[in-house]
Amino acid sequence: MAERADDRDGLRLDRLNLSLGPALPDWPAGLVVEVALQGDVVQEARVRPSDIGGAVHRSPFWSAPWLLAAGGETVSCGAADRRRCAAHLDSLGRFLAVAGWPDPAARSRRLRDAVLADVAPGEVARDVQGLTRRIRASRVLRRLTVGLGELPAARARDLGISGPALTADGDVHARLCVWLDEIERSLGGMNDTGPLATDRAEGPRGRIGGTTPPSQALFDVLPLLLRGAEYACARLIVASLDPDLDELACVGVVHG
Repeated sequence: MAERADDRDGLRLDRLNLSLGPALPDWPAGLVVEVALQGDVVQEARVRPSDIGGAVHRSPFWSAPWLLAAGGETVSCGAADRRRCAAHLDSLGRFLAVAGWPDPAARSRRLRDAVLADVAPGEVARDVQGLTRRIRASRVLRRLTVGLGELPAARARDLGISGPALTADGDVHARLCVWLDEIERSLGGMNDTGPLATDRAEGPRGRIGGTTPPSQALFDVLPLLLRGAEYACARLIVASLDPDLDELACVGVVHG
């Protein structure tokens, strides 16, 4: 049942408490976001994992090359770039599905599967470039995402955020564009047989090897970015960060 409470403008509006996740389509696995709505605006948000205890021994798939290299194993730069490219295609597929663009979302997932199946970069390059070009050219997608979830680089750095969300230095659309850039750049590096460096290693979500995994900072910033957003935009903000809760479960760290 809705309750009454003051909203951000000092009016008395119905307050409705809802939970998003953990089993929504195209939603980060294991993430629960509890929101308090007044009208169609998120007044408060809280995040939590659905079952972190049951996932403690699950190794994070997307950041595995950097974790293996940090543990002393020899990993090629090309293998890391292949995993990075697939990780961003996976996130991109979720994002486009949430944005209501199912055909490019399915195309992104097919390309993700091809990259993970060790298909030669030259065999998928044309399709990848066609997809990224189409997304960049979409005026509708730009209008839908510009101005949402603003996260300036200075603030991101203060919050311990690294990786694409820091590089983007902006909103949902800026984070999307960084994914597209990294997909194309990673595609070009898949044949690099040189050893992966372990100093200041950057995985798909950010810096690997710190005191907390990169997805922890993405997880922690969600309430800040969701507060004041329209309910219809909340899932786009979450999708533009796409925290990997397997990273959190691996070390058992969740701040909430």
